[in-house]
Amino acid sequence: MTTAPTAEKLRKDDPREPARDTLLQRVILPRPADPLAVRALYVDERAGTTLAPTTPVPGTQEKPMTLTVSASTGRSLRVTSRTTAVLPAQSEVSFGAYFNGFAAGYWRHWSALTDIRLKLSLEGAGRVDVYRSKADGSHIYVGGELFGGGRHEVDMPLDLRPFEDGGWYWFDLTTVDEELVLHGGGWHAPDGVQPRGRAAVTIGMPTFNRPADCVATLTAIGEDPAVLASVTAVILPDQGTRKVRDQAGYEQAAAVLGDRLRIIDQPNLGGSGGYARVMYEALGSTDCEQILYMDDDILLEPDSILRAIAFSRFSREPMLVGGQMLSLQSRSQLSTMGEVVDRNQFMWRSAPETEPHHDLADQTLRQTPWLHRRVDVDYNAWWMCLIPRSVAEDLGLPLPLFIKWDDAEYGLRARGRGYRTATVPGIAIWHMSFIEKDDSSDWQAYFHYRNRFVAAALHGPDSPKAMLQESFKRTLRHLMLMEYSAVALQIKGLTDFLAGPEALFPKLPVVLGEIRAERAEYDDGRPLDSATEVPLSTLDALGAQLFPEPPVGRVKAGLGLVKGIARNLKAPNPEHAKVPQRNVPWKKAQWFVLSHLDSATVSTPDGRGVTFRRRDPELFKKMVRESFELHREVQKRWPQLRASYREAQPWLTSRDAWATEIFDKKS
Repeated sequence: MTTAPTAEKLRKDDPREPARDTLLQRVILPRPADPLAVRALYVDERAGTTLAPTTPVPGTQEKPMTLTVSASTGRSLRVTSRTTAVLPAQSEVSFGAYFNGFAAGYWRHWSALTDIRLKLSLEGAGRVDVYRSKADGSHIYVGGELFGGGRHEVDMPLDLRPFEDGGWYWFDLTTVDEELVLHGGGWHAPDGVQPRGRAAVTIGMPTFNRPADCVATLTAIGEDPAVLASVTAVILPDQGTRKVRDQAGYEQAAAVLGDRLRIIDQPNLGGSGGYARVMYEALGSTDCEQILYMDDDILLEPDSILRAIAFSRFSREPMLVGGQMLSLQSRSQLSTMGEVVDRNQFMWRSAPETEPHHDLADQTLRQTPWLHRRVDVDYNAWWMCLIPRSVAEDLGLPLPLFIKWDDAEYGLRARGRGYRTATVPGIAIWHMSFIEKDDSSDWQAYFHYRNRFVAAALHGPDSPKAMLQESFKRTLRHLMLMEYSAVALQIKGLTDFLAGPEALFPKLPVVLGEIRAERAEYDDGRPLDSATEVPLSTLDALGAQLFPEPPVGRVKAGLGLVKGIARNLKAPNPEHAKVPQRNVPWKKAQWFVLSHLDSATVSTPDGRGVTFRRRDPELFKKMVRESFELHREVQKRWPQLRASYREAQPWLTSRDAWATEIFDKKS
């Protein structure tokens, strides 16, 4: 077994290694091979800063400044390791970037700290300047130091009190006639301020047929001694047919982790079944103080683990700490800043005043005002989310939902018991963006509908009217898109919701097979490899590329909806069942396009295939009727359903229930 160095040994071997009990966030640098766009997440090498000729704010040392940004996109910093670098002579680099700026507004709001310290170990001649921002993104000069050659230790106290609504700290390094070496650095709590508990995390990563990604993550955890020193266990429920143990590189990664690594083979129980197993094992057989959930299909920035632990330990009260999602397809994009749940319609959405898929290589942190406002959330998705052990012991395990809404429900459950969630900038992983997905209409539609209603019964409004209206509108939209399989799965989801909480555990191991069989009965549930597998549309090249414009305004939209429904009640041309009227790209597959066609091929969101959709008036009428009746039944039985799900929740989320119903159950 390979034993990780302790924090004390790290400090003894390397006096530059900071005392880990005060460390909040290391200065972390890009890998040498990272492209320029990814480097922009760590350092801003394009910017020069100049102070505006203005008078300091009375009674303070704050000097408002203006920022000029050059067009240069070259590399000015020579990275020598993940924590060390060299800045050449006559250069300037800003650490006001996503991973190295300090999100002071979040620490001000959630932590027990009122001040912090910036510590840097430098060698050479140059200067360091510290800046902060306000919640509106405006920049303020805080202070700086000019130093000559030789070794220089920066230890600058910084006040957290001005950050009630948001804002960041960052620093810039500048050289003149000689190079400057950064030997290490970080943002620290004041000396003598001790965090809560130990840094002792169990990392849980359920997987289904992602062995290469899992091995890469295991390797990343083991490569960083500081990260490894904080890990008590890595629990990996392997639910796939392609096993992690058989993947190239596994043995090397496992050797570093030693007996920390525990792989548990189990049937495919989805994300909730995998994460439930992680929590079940972590609470039952480890002495961890934090449980960190991570997806299996991520690219990990290992320092995010340390940052999440630090944020949790310094928080005023136990809370969930979420990592943000960067795009794996375009790694400089911040895909998600934070998420909330609309309690009226009971639907998740991006937090207000945030922009999804923001490219930090195009507009850096300092150039993007909305990134400086603190964003509050209801929950954090489980691509990366830290749950303190004490919170898990109080709340219990995830619900047996397979996938979808398990993370949102847990966050709402936590909030209902007084535990908040923070989605913290600078704590992040790279994950596949949702740009190439539309899981509301594929096999996952069942889970979207059933689990949304389960979560609403537990945490939603007294009246389900708005939610039901929105859900039935989705029925009509699916039908006008000829997505009959999605409506079939909606109907099945509502039926299973009405069956009550006692149906959740029995469904968990078998429901995936049921919904895939159901979906395969419909044209839109049987993707083809290419539109060339059916006769091509006879439209000419011009006509094939012209599409109706969306109706603007409520009146036109309403009229278009009525016409679309009327069209769907008429018998289609039999010839169109053999030859599609047109070939429709996924982005153009809107209800006001497809509702006026008898048939069409529609490309899949990932561009890997198409579905040949054919309008069926009888099926349209049948599904409208069934969906309407089910929605009406939910409305009628809502008080009873809420009571039954709430009464069952303690059992559904208990270790005993998961053990007897799933983990220890004999088939």
